[in-house]
Amino acid sequence: MNTLYHLSSRRGWRYIGAWERGELGERVHFHALTYIPENAMPGMLEEHEDYSTKRHRREKSIQSSYFNERFGRSDFSAITNKQQVADSIKYMLKYIAKNDEKIIYSRGMKTYFVSDILDEDILCKMGDEEHGFKYILADDFTCISEGEIMGKVSYEVIEKMPKSN
Repeated sequence: MNTLYHLSSRRGWRYIGAWERGELGERVHFHALTYIPENAMPGMLEEHEDYSTKRHRREKSIQSSYFNERFGRSDFSAITNKQQVADSIKYMLKYIAKNDEKIIYSRGMKTYFVSDILDEDILCKMGDEEHGFKYILADDFTCISEGEIMGKVSYEVIEKMPKSN
């Protein structure tokens, strides 16, 4: 956690994740969605090919020399479109919900504000009618307050929006 804290404060990383113990051997590992600014990745990203005992085949992965040296095997993959964002968030939520784990996140993650939303800005819907829905939104969603379009989400627009905890 100290490494992630330093990467966040010194290199501008933003992350949200959860710890998990593996089914075989109880190995502790961390699942995270991470924003890494350009040129802020320590070490090198390298393509590796390993045999997956779970899937019984060879698989390629992108691993970080920095994380591998300090913590063991790592896996990184770039998210390049909205569908991958939604898939990654669903993947992350699976780990958070599976063990009812505490969510770990970096400083700089924004607090809640109140906004109506447009259907086209919803990437992923979680929950149900009885317990309520949670929505994962596109990173350029439109903020709407009391029927008035305030603009695309930005620091300036968020400042104008009503806040909530």
